[in-house]
Amino acid sequence: MGETTPVTVGVLAEPFLYEWQVRAIERLQTEDDIDISLVVHNTSVDTVEAESWNEKTRLERTDVTKFFDALRQERAWTFVLAERTLARLLGDTQPLWHRHSLENVDVLADVDRLPCEPRTDGNWSELPDTVVATVADRCDVVVRFGFGLVRGEILTAPEYGVLSFHPADIRRYRGMGPPVIFHDGRPRASSTLQRLDESIDGGEIVADDEVCLEDCATLWDVFDRLATLQIRLLTDGVLALRDPAFEPTTVPDEQLGEFYYRDQRRTVAFAGRVLAKNVTGRVRRRLENHRSSTDGDVSTHPADRTETHQPTETRD
Repeated sequence: MGETTPVTVGVLAEPFLYEWQVRAIERLQTEDDIDISLVVHNTSVDTVEAESWNEKTRLERTDVTKFFDALRQERAWTFVLAERTLARLLGDTQPLWHRHSLENVDVLADVDRLPCEPRTDGNWSELPDTVVATVADRCDVVVRFGFGLVRGEILTAPEYGVLSFHPADIRRYRGMGPPVIFHDGRPRASSTLQRLDESIDGGEIVADDEVCLEDCATLWDVFDRLATLQIRLLTDGVLALRDPAFEPTTVPDEQLGEFYYRDQRRTVAFAGRVLAKNVTGRVRRRLENHRSSTDGDVSTHPADRTETHQPTETRD
């Protein structure tokens, strides 16, 4: 495919997109000869909160029920999630993780949407043959922003496959990624845009880059920093695939990083360290901002302001 040949891009999505995903699509759409041609949305998920979640500013009775439901599944990690929720209610908005219902995403207003109920096997999803055929006919490449772990013919149906982000370097951190990076106190982190195969975090690398984390006070700052990077990487990756001379990087199995399972974050030792670092980071940042304000500077971090803000989305 020559550089002037149009590229059609499909999107696999839940009933909503996060703000950073919307921005990534908007940035991609500004490129010449790139067209968002189809959105395949998951109809198998339960009803989810989107815009109403973004507007939440106080705890409700249902939050107590959700806390105990999460405690049964996430055990010690539930307290890390609870700390984030409290910070959100106090103004740490993290707008990159706000949810937007597909019907409210302007950049997709004129894009055809195809409902899809995948076949599931544990954590894996396979798309029906009719959906795969439509994607093959209408999309040169697909971006996965939903459906969890995907396998089957959809991975090879588009000419350039299915792209997906892993918010870490797959040669070092597979699985959880950011929680382990933050737990380990790494000063830098990477994000990888992969062309998926049926491995987990082991696909071909289409684009990757790293960012500095030294001023990230909390795990949620790390997620923000990597999401900002991914907004750019999506366009970089699709443009690279359009270049006939480009070859994605294949990482041999023996060079793939250790896989960190979610069960690890549910332990008291792991969750306790992350929670302590989050709380300590917030206190340190507030003290630094207070010192700066006494010198005539004004804090720009939303968590350190007193006015009411839009809350952020919860991440697993």
